[in-house]
Amino acid sequence: MTKALIVIDVQNDFCPGGALAVPGGNEIVEGINALMNAFDAVVLTQDWHPSGHSSFASSHVGKVPYDLIEMPYGPQLLWPDHCIQGSLGAQFHEQLYTDRADMIVRKGHNPQIDSYSAFFENDQETPTGLEGYLRTREIDALTLVGLATDFCVNYSAMDAVKLGFETEIRIDLCRAIDLDGSLTAATEQMRDAGIRFARKA
Repeated sequence: MTKALIVIDVQNDFCPGGALAVPGGNEIVEGINALMNAFDAVVLTQDWHPSGHSSFASSHVGKVPYDLIEMPYGPQLLWPDHCIQGSLGAQFHEQLYTDRADMIVRKGHNPQIDSYSAFFENDQETPTGLEGYLRTREIDALTLVGLATDFCVNYSAMDAVKLGFETEIRIDLCRAIDLDGSLTAATEQMRDAGIRFARKA
């Protein structure tokens, strides 16, 4: 079985001090680095929003972060401005071993559609190209790590299973936002889908 490590959004804005900081987001970097050499391929994803992205609360009059609105593709949670293309916040955490990456997938660059998953934008139709890359490399098993467990890791894992990849999450190398019980809901959803949860022994 050919295996890939998918490292989700380990970027400055999702780490302490960032615009959308995930508690403990910086704590997983060393463990992720240590895991990389155990895989046939390493893929990094990078949130990469243009200024004024439609998922930003600041783009909607009278709205604040974490309000829920309806978009053409369905419900959309609004976020603080984050991971803006070319900004310091959009850069990978400085200690992450980016040189080990075989591929970097930038997502969220369409100003009209948010993109949590490493595989599809939130319309669930527009692909990022990651699936094609993995198929070409004959990769059939994925381990996911990164930020945040209940959003981008969750969406990526659910899409991976739907696409037929054997999917595992190293839960000790993820951290969650946990908005109103979102972590529990996401964990249950992933377990029900057959996604394995593992941690360092």
